[in-house]
Amino acid sequence: MTTKPFGVNVMMLSPYADEVIQIIIEEKIPVITTGAGNPGKYLPALKDAQIKVIPVVNSVSLAKRLEKSGVDAIVGEGLEAGGHVGTETTMVLIPQLADALEVPVIAAGGIADGRGMAAAMLLGAEGVQVGTRFVCAEECIVHDDYKKMVLKAVDRSTVLTGQSTGHPVRVIKNKLARKFLAAEAEGASPSELEALGAGGLAAAFRGDVEEGSVMAGQSAALVHRIEPAAAIIEDLIAKCRELLGDC
Repeated sequence: MTTKPFGVNVMMLSPYADEVIQIIIEEKIPVITTGAGNPGKYLPALKDAQIKVIPVVNSVSLAKRLEKSGVDAIVGEGLEAGGHVGTETTMVLIPQLADALEVPVIAAGGIADGRGMAAAMLLGAEGVQVGTRFVCAEECIVHDDYKKMVLKAVDRSTVLTGQSTGHPVRVIKNKLARKFLAAEAEGASPSELEALGAGGLAAAFRGDVEEGSVMAGQSAALVHRIEPAAAIIEDLIAKCRELLGDC
């Protein structure tokens, strides 16, 4: 027996984005999230297929444009997050989005426990997106060495690479990150930096945590154990309810 996924995440900067969107439409995936770019050109086709679209954004201006285009919710992601990020922190981005939008706002970036979830709700979010903590879920298929890098992380273990390209990426410091930062400091071109980082995330997934791109947020310092995904969710909600009541 095979089952169809309820939701899919699409990276807009991927060279395969067109093909992925077409498959999503053909397979009638009910909900997608998008990141690392503007999904605007795909929205008409996705909405015609009655697919709910929830883009990840890092600015109020982009969120407002996408709301007018008909997206169903917005994930506001602060620069504390892992992977591709913007320039605003979660603390200042989420209340601005909540004030500016009619669609639901989901907070992301720096959230790894119920305290972060409660804070996001107080800032105006109606939900949270948690990434780095779920890297250490038992069900996560990344290599064990990737998980160990997250578990070993402390408050200053992550760095932003690629700021000179306009597409910064937060990763855990390793050999590749140091090479990347050195190349940026020496004035490497965007194409040279792109070549240096090509395939880095896939390599890290396979276990090369020194020459691969170990994407993780600053919240890695709050992740202390490998546990089932259900236990992570239960812990988040229980602590949030302890602090806020129902959430």
